[in-house]
Amino acid sequence: MGHRVTLIPGDGIGPEVTSAARRVAEATGVDLDWEVVDAGERAIKQTGSPLPEAVFESIRKNRIALKGPITTPIGGGFRSVNVSLRQELDLYASVRPARAIAGEGTRFPETDLIVVREATEGLYSGVEHWVDRDHTAAETVNIITRKASDRICRFAFELARREHRGHVTGVHKANIMKTTGALFQTAFREMAPKYPEILADERLIDNMCMQLAKKPSDYEVIVTTNLFGDILSDLAAGLAGGLGIAPGALYGEGMAVFEPVHGSAPKYAGSDKADPTAEILCVELLLRHLGETEAADRVFRAVWETIAEKKFVTYDLALPGYTLTPVPPSSCSAMAAEIARKVPIVDLDTPLPKGRSEMVGAESALDG
Repeated sequence: MGHRVTLIPGDGIGPEVTSAARRVAEATGVDLDWEVVDAGERAIKQTGSPLPEAVFESIRKNRIALKGPITTPIGGGFRSVNVSLRQELDLYASVRPARAIAGEGTRFPETDLIVVREATEGLYSGVEHWVDRDHTAAETVNIITRKASDRICRFAFELARREHRGHVTGVHKANIMKTTGALFQTAFREMAPKYPEILADERLIDNMCMQLAKKPSDYEVIVTTNLFGDILSDLAAGLAGGLGIAPGALYGEGMAVFEPVHGSAPKYAGSDKADPTAEILCVELLLRHLGETEAADRVFRAVWETIAEKKFVTYDLALPGYTLTPVPPSSCSAMAAEIARKVPIVDLDTPLPKGRSEMVGAESALDG
């Protein structure tokens, strides 16, 4: 029996990278039935709304979705579709693996960690207002609740247990934010003893950034609030090789949406230059969620081998810093075609270097 999956192509490079991801998914032989719905700028042209009700209906029905990046206007314009989607569907756990698979030029080749970000509240709650009539001062409310803090901390420890990771770090700013930060800190401290087999420690957000820049291999799972998680996941992606290889997943109760960490890069739309790796690795995570473990392993190995060979990689992976010897860049579609070609033939018994691990499957954290 096939798996019905909602597909949201997104804006900018979204249609190109989701098309690449579909090509790789089809190469696995897993029966995926895609239900395509639009959100963002594409949806505005069709329906007048960046987030039509049809998107919610599809995800609620199918319980799983693959999403391309969607443009969020800076300053004015419509509210973030990404934030609205997470809040409306209560997709509270944003899971962002940072695995160094970008090749021998990666500066931190042993990076292999997961940032778990609370995705429904905090400074992304959308509670803002002007303080004065002249609009010279503004205020944002940082909403932190005990319920959401408990839930995300539990998710992180359950994920660490499932992924056989023995270390969870809680990140906050409780020394300055003595109410909101301390509330999250208390939730973390009271959750940790329930998982005695896992080492639990804490970092202040500023110190966490420094520690990651020094030695990211010291960390396995990081759990934190919405804004801090957004920042740390981009930092971790940079340490692992860039946003182009950084997949992400959003989990709610019995529901999951898979999306890359990077944005829509509208200036590259239609150029066939975008790196499809992050979206393809979202397919890997999606397959694990569906219990299609071997297919997921094949996708990961095919990505790894393609990047290691450097024969078919997009411009970002062909630059110094990602490879010791610069190589001619390939197109998005050519790289996807090579990964898809490898999927059925990769050797799953080949040992992976440290820092290039497959994930077991984050979905189980919903059931623990």
